[in-house]
Amino acid sequence: MKDGGNLAMHAMIDGYHKAGWQVHLLSMNTTRHRVRSELLNKVFAHLQGFSWVDMDNEVTMGGVLKNFFFSTEPEHVQRFHTEEFETKLVEVLKDFRPDAVQIESVYLTTYLPAIHKHSSAVTVLRVHNVEYQIWQGMAGKTKNVLKKYYFNSLAERVRNYERKAWKDYDLLLAITEKDAQLIHRLEDVARVIMAPFTIEADKVRPPVQEEQWAGYHIGAMDWMPNKDGMRWFLHKVWPKVHKAAPGFRFYFAGRHMGTEFLETKLNGVKCEGEVEDADAFIADKKILIVPLLSGGGIRVKILEAMAQGKIVISTSKGIKGIEARSEEHYLRANSPEHFAKWIKWCMENKDAARKISENARALVLEKYERGKVMSIITEEVDYLVKIRKHH
Repeated sequence: MKDGGNLAMHAMIDGYHKAGWQVHLLSMNTTRHRVRSELLNKVFAHLQGFSWVDMDNEVTMGGVLKNFFFSTEPEHVQRFHTEEFETKLVEVLKDFRPDAVQIESVYLTTYLPAIHKHSSAVTVLRVHNVEYQIWQGMAGKTKNVLKKYYFNSLAERVRNYERKAWKDYDLLLAITEKDAQLIHRLEDVARVIMAPFTIEADKVRPPVQEEQWAGYHIGAMDWMPNKDGMRWFLHKVWPKVHKAAPGFRFYFAGRHMGTEFLETKLNGVKCEGEVEDADAFIADKKILIVPLLSGGGIRVKILEAMAQGKIVISTSKGIKGIEARSEEHYLRANSPEHFAKWIKWCMENKDAARKISENARALVLEKYERGKVMSIITEEVDYLVKIRKHH
């Protein structure tokens, strides 16, 4: 449970289970996020069933070029489709006989024909992001001509693919209200409801008494928006922050931390690499810094930070999808000057800054509590299942 996507999927699995559903999880154990079998055997022992297929999903230049020249589908689709996984899927469908099948990535829509052939299950797609927007954003940010051309081409492929895919499901679970509205605007889909990341109120760690007024960021550095955002923050933002608030300290951590970050030598900045305990890394620091310039979906780490009483300073892109207002629940910063301004303000106005963090915590517990959200989702899925069985 070390990145936002994993946490979001785990919240959904756990939510169905606690709502009284029998759940079988079929997972891809990929090379990029490999977990040892002996650990996997312990993780979901409480579910009705848990199985996985080891999969090589490494990005290769040969695979990218072959896809670019000889296919109209996004490269992701081909990279995540294997006969071995489809065979296991069919086996689970026949044995478990689910009333509903939920898929956690639009790129796995290639398995829908097998699902329809071997079951009568209601099909649900969790829309973590409107994917083409991520690649459009990447194209807009890069100055490299070849990269820009490739990202634009990929964005178009993904857009065509996901718009067609949305119409193939009985229900779409959009992670933000804006994504739900965009899907409705682009395509005539059956049903869309909002299903944001959720927080278990009784498991939220209360704020630490002696937090240091320091900044932190934690995120997987094999995700390009995280990498680009951190580069921008260190090279463009930090010099202005350090000048405005010389005593402010910033710590960042995450998986797959490249050498360029591990070797950071900036006054007041420390790269921790991959940390063993993310909660411990976060616990004693007061201010979450979110310098995202691209990407979609909802920032799991922001909701967790808000629930823990942290102060969030984020770009508009970073806060996207969270029903929060700047200067009431968080502080919006879209430029180096704004980051420097708000960090300096927090250091000089700690009582006022704490009030913002208290407002944010109340917002999350009201709108993103897991039990409330899951009751809406399970009611909708159950309704569709009953209609399917009736017919």
